[in-house]
Amino acid sequence: MNDLEVRQLRYFVAVAEELHFGRAAERLGMAQPPLSRAIRDLERQLGVRLLERTTRRVALAPAGQVLLRDARTALDAVAAAARRARRAGQPEPGLRLALKADYDGGLLPQILAAYEGEADALPVRLVLGGRDEQLPALRDGRADVALLPAPSGEPFDVRGLDVESLLTEPRLVALAAADPLAARPFLRLADLSGRVLPDGTPADQEGRPAGDAPGGGWPQDSGRPGVEGIAPRRLDLAQIFNLVELGRLVWFPPASLVRRHPRPDIAYRTVTDLPPLTLALAWPRESRSPALAAFVRIATATAEAARTPDRPARALPARARGA
Repeated sequence: MNDLEVRQLRYFVAVAEELHFGRAAERLGMAQPPLSRAIRDLERQLGVRLLERTTRRVALAPAGQVLLRDARTALDAVAAAARRARRAGQPEPGLRLALKADYDGGLLPQILAAYEGEADALPVRLVLGGRDEQLPALRDGRADVALLPAPSGEPFDVRGLDVESLLTEPRLVALAAADPLAARPFLRLADLSGRVLPDGTPADQEGRPAGDAPGGGWPQDSGRPGVEGIAPRRLDLAQIFNLVELGRLVWFPPASLVRRHPRPDIAYRTVTDLPPLTLALAWPRESRSPALAAFVRIATATAEAARTPDRPARALPARARGA
């Protein structure tokens, strides 16, 4: 069997994601007949059926499901290789760090200050993104290393990456100071029924994707004021603070962020059954960059020095360790 070409994988991924040859062809900027021929040629080359076709629908065959997963990974790797090669050839190389703003456990200033003293250090450029955008930045080459915040026990899909747990810290609930719940020193998730998180998830179902909620996203019958003109997952920190102060949503910030952003109109309370937040560092497993190795070493040493008995590091799930 001949080796697969990037072009073939790109064609297949487009069809597999659209499940419609016409839409896939439009997405690729080509006519439909040559796309159909290319997919048939790919199936003959592999000796398996990738798609189940009828006059009404296109569906993925079992072999197609496997190829879609691996083809996405391969295309990401090709794009990442090109980006990193271009950056390596630039006159002023740097180390790109992907992170969510303020989700660094309070460690980033110390890490950067210590890293500057390393012989192999490069200028660190921050690649800021929203929730769950750090791993894509690593995979497509926009970042060389990433800080990954996630509720403890939630596995990362980090195939091809090395991951080091830095610290675990509690999360609190942020709610309006005038909220009746603010009068209580401790809460449970069930007490937050009817409240909504910034990503549209019902607060009492923390950890459950917003689309799994009845109706998905922002509940329309919660009795809470709506948030018009702002899409879930598109709120910046200032917007979140303002909406919490107005009683339009609640939020689960980590303790380190709470310490940096006290607000008189926001009450922070402990939620006894809310999982803590684990902060991890991730980087491509194949990387041999001395600058990256120095950054990982400094970050882990800084986190170790910052730990206290009530904020220990916790092991990540097996998938997060690349097992």
